[in-house]
Amino acid sequence: MGFVIRTIVTAVAIWVAAALVDGIHLDASTTGRNVAVLVIAALVIGVINAVLKPVIHILGCPLYVLTLGLFALVVNALLLELTSWVCDKLNVPFHVDGFWSAFWGAIVIGVVSWLLNLFVPDGKRRA
Repeated sequence: MGFVIRTIVTAVAIWVAAALVDGIHLDASTTGRNVAVLVIAALVIGVINAVLKPVIHILGCPLYVLTLGLFALVVNALLLELTSWVCDKLNVPFHVDGFWSAFWGAIVIGVVSWLLNLFVPDGKRRA
């Protein structure tokens, strides 16, 4: 159940980013197709983050320390561009125009996901 909730949260965050950032496009023709594109893009982001992010954290640890964590913004932007590329290869109409669109989009997605996750129970009991 947690996987479904995280996917929905990520899909909503992508939708907000597409609405706020000019270079992020969902080119589906109907609302139902837009929802499908958002869910597929959220799944692609989830797979990319699950596979690549731990490796990038380990290999990029010196850069994270050197930049006091600001390198994470660049990594997240590049992962969003990679998501756009994968979606293009899968014929999913989700596109990010360039690095700066990905940069601002990754920030929006991160902030919206964080805010939404504040309201989603994580399954831990509080005493």
